[in-house]
Amino acid sequence: MVLTKDVSLPSEEELTVQEVEVSTPGLRAAAFHMGKACENANNEFMLCRQEYKDPRQCLNEGKAVTACSLDFFRKIKKNCAMEFTQFANCLDRSSSDFSFSPCRKTQAVFDKCMLDNLNMERPYFGYFSEVKVHHTERPRPEGIKKPEYPDTPVPVPDDLPLSPAKFGKRVFS
Repeated sequence: MVLTKDVSLPSEEELTVQEVEVSTPGLRAAAFHMGKACENANNEFMLCRQEYKDPRQCLNEGKAVTACSLDFFRKIKKNCAMEFTQFANCLDRSSSDFSFSPCRKTQAVFDKCMLDNLNMERPYFGYFSEVKVHHTERPRPEGIKKPEYPDTPVPVPDDLPLSPAKFGKRVFS
């Protein structure tokens, strides 16, 4: 994006928020639970960024993501601080790439604490890879229209007779 005199940048007060001061092992330890807890705020922010293609339009959504993260870590500190610290320390000290595999026992203890105290179950494997539709209260920005593809081929009719495959089927049973 080219900046000219017509571009208005947000003020320092608009950009200033309290930061989430958590280390890399701490973020890795809480990533799955935080992703689930702040899923709505994250999806709202990413939808805004995708629609507007201008981060200045999505400052409030970004602040909501940061506020959700701060609130999440405050809940962990209040209810599961010891289990979280042990899991984060295990991730930090057991491997050079913060691998989860050497820390499954401390992970299980942390997951149990999150389930018992905060009623937050660790999402199953593949949860964040699933396609989900996000519904928003924010109005759709002006100027967004569905893309048109003029070179789209004509669909094949369902009743078209098919000749047998030249070299047989590819079904292996």
